[in-house]
Amino acid sequence: MKEWLKEYKMYVILGAAALLFGVFYWLAPLENSKTQPEDKAEWSLTDLEEPQKEEVEDKTPEIILADIKGAVKTPGVYKAEEGERVIDLIEKAGGLAKDADASKVNFSMRVTDEMVIYIPKIGEEGEGFNGQSTVDTFGESTLVNINRADSSELETLPGIGPSKSAAIIEYREKNGPFKTIEDIKNISGIGEKTFEKLKDLITVH
Repeated sequence: MKEWLKEYKMYVILGAAALLFGVFYWLAPLENSKTQPEDKAEWSLTDLEEPQKEEVEDKTPEIILADIKGAVKTPGVYKAEEGERVIDLIEKAGGLAKDADASKVNFSMRVTDEMVIYIPKIGEEGEGFNGQSTVDTFGESTLVNINRADSSELETLPGIGPSKSAAIIEYREKNGPFKTIEDIKNISGIGEKTFEKLKDLITVH
């Protein structure tokens, strides 16, 4: 028996070593497979969190200012959020006055920054009003230069028809350019009432 052990001792040791190596080799991949999904899941959650925060911040609406005039209960400058409509601004101004001509107002128009909205009164048409909604005409608050504007530009203003636009052009040809916007009251037919509608829509520079 002792002779047999001596003869096969080396084979027994090598076999045991091979067995231990095999067990270790088989268990190592299982251990790695348990940890890898956790690392991947942790990476995925971290990766998704930041873009979501940025997306929420981008949705903050921009605050703009718009000026509403004419036949509303409380005319003035109001804050509005980007994307709001003319009807929203009218509500902020207390609603339409009793004599407002709602048929000439584009309620669905989007409000823009520095927008001037003029709500006409009933019967304000013809020579006194050009028949088009001044919400459309003055959707972008671009002032009309009464020293340079031609008749078609002048007639976009409330209260200015063909005869008054011709009178404005004739006045500046005879007397030189208007020095102040108040000088437009020198035109026959343009009094204080009409000037109140024009003063925030015209310039001499």
